[in-house]
Amino acid sequence: MPTLVLKLTPLQNPERYRQLAVALTDLTVRVLGKRREVTAVVIDDLPAARWHIGAESVQQPTALLEISITAGTNTAEEKAAYVQAAYAELERQLTAGGTLAQASYVIVRELPASDWGYGGRTQLARKQALQVA
Repeated sequence: MPTLVLKLTPLQNPERYRQLAVALTDLTVRVLGKRREVTAVVIDDLPAARWHIGAESVQQPTALLEISITAGTNTAEEKAAYVQAAYAELERQLTAGGTLAQASYVIVRELPASDWGYGGRTQLARKQALQVA
């Protein structure tokens, strides 16, 4: 049940948002083994004047992708592969053959199973229910 929050600049069009959501969902399923049907992608774009690196407004495409997953469900190698592949996908889609600003980030956040969930149940409750069944 990963959640992905992507912030980016410059502003994009609705079709690009859909393409980003599809690509990031596919990547999350393929690299991290997550379930497509509970993978959520939220995209928030910002005008370049509202994004600063080194206290200066950004001058090139920039992205910040944060994905939240349940702690202990992926290896360090899987997470590293995800960071690399997600960055490459963002660069491919946002730069038209150029490069993202160096201070563009992909962050994998691991949350304890007791601290989050979907459909009104925590991940821990889901795991415990499977163990009883």
